[in-house]
This record gives sequence, structure tokens and C-alpha cells, in this order.
Amino acid sequence: MVMADIAKDGMAGSLKKGGSVSSLSGHEFRQKEHHRRIKDCVSTVSYMDEPSQHDVASRLTVQMGNTYQLGPTKHFPVVTVNHILKDVLTTYLQEEQYDPELCRQMAKTISEVIKAQVKDLMIPRYKLIVIVHIGPRHGQSILIGSRCLWNPKSDTFASYVFRNSSLFALANVYAVYFE
Repeated sequence: MVMADIAKDGMAGSLKKGGSVSSLSGHEFRQKEHHRRIKDCVSTVSYMDEPSQHDVASRLTVQMGNTYQLGPTKHFPVVTVNHILKDVLTTYLQEEQYDPELCRQMAKTISEVIKAQVKDLMIPRYKLIVIVHIGPRHGQSILIGSRCLWNPKSDTFASYVFRNSSLFALANVYAVYFE
């Protein structure tokens, strides 16, 4: 029997055909409402017919053996990631004016887009950290620093600074090798 079938059989008893269950039926609810004057206090539990493949896969633990691999087989492509940073920042911010609320959301969105595009490169065993700073340009200077504890032989970063007439953006991607 396959592990997915075992997991489905184990969950079959607790799952029903779909819908929702209320803590009180309609008749019981009206009686209690009439006697105690309780209004709108029905709790509902929703459930699904069968778990998705993701749910089953997330519940199964896989034991993996040690690889004893101390260094990366494929190094992190800094030049390629720099091109991704440039393309994404230019695409999203070329015509934008600085607005604190908009830029806060844009920083989150841009960091997620960058992370997704870098993950699409399929570089094995690297943990990615993406940080995007967006600020106004008012003639002042800014100094942004970061400190990391890492192995300089395998860990690296990529960085790009974008500027337009109204704002600046700094995007950093840190790639830390997972031994």
C-alpha cells in the first residue's frame, strides 16, 4: 500500500463528504434564542472531501541520508541575479513617484518577485534572503549596512541600486549555502 493511500485511509474516518457543520441545528438555535435571547452565536466548521496532494505530502516525513557534500556543485550565478535585479527594479519603479504607503507595498512585492525569479534558476542547496529598500530622493545621502556570518568560499550576494527622479531602491539577494 502506498504512503498516500495510508494517509488517505487514516483521514477518511475524520473527513465527511463536504459542507459545513454547525454547533446548533436551526431548531435548537431558535429554541435557545427564544429562551435565553442569544443572537448570532453559531459556530461553523468547514471541511473538505479529500485532502489535496500538498496536504498529504506535508504530513509525511522523509528521512534523507547525509550527502557529505561540503561545497556547492554549482556556484551561485551572481551576474545572472544582477540582471534579474536590474530588470525587476526597472520594470516596477521606472515611472513611479515616491509615496510611503505605495513604496512599502512595492518593496514587499518586488522582493517576492525577485525571490521567485531567482528560485526559478534552480540553484541547489542555497538559502535565499531578499531585501528591498525604497526611499525618497531629496538630495540627502543614506548608508545601508548589513552583516552576515557565512563561508566566503560558498556564500555570496548580489546587489543592485535603482534611481529615478523621485526615489531610490536597493535590492540585495543573499545566497547562503546549506551544507
